[in-house]
Amino acid sequence: MNTKVFDDRAPDSAELTAYDNGHLTDYLRLLDADADGADWREAAGLVFGIDVAREPGRAKVMHDSHLARARWMTEVGYAHLLGSRRG
Repeated sequence: MNTKVFDDRAPDSAELTAYDNGHLTDYLRLLDADADGADWREAAGLVFGIDVAREPGRAKVMHDSHLARARWMTEVGYAHLLGSRRG
């Protein structure tokens, strides 16, 4: 059972947030599922721990938003992460 708390939408900040830091492994899980061609509903159910059949709209928003943020992390956010660990 997933005990993490997820916002319906991932951050849309140009900076790394505390939320991002708390969900790095979740972002990786979403990226892995996407790369493996997993159905978004399966990934959303496993990562977010929500009933996708009961809340399909919310699940889709959560999945798409967090996957987009995960992709941002691979393109931009990782540099913020590395910079914060240097000092």
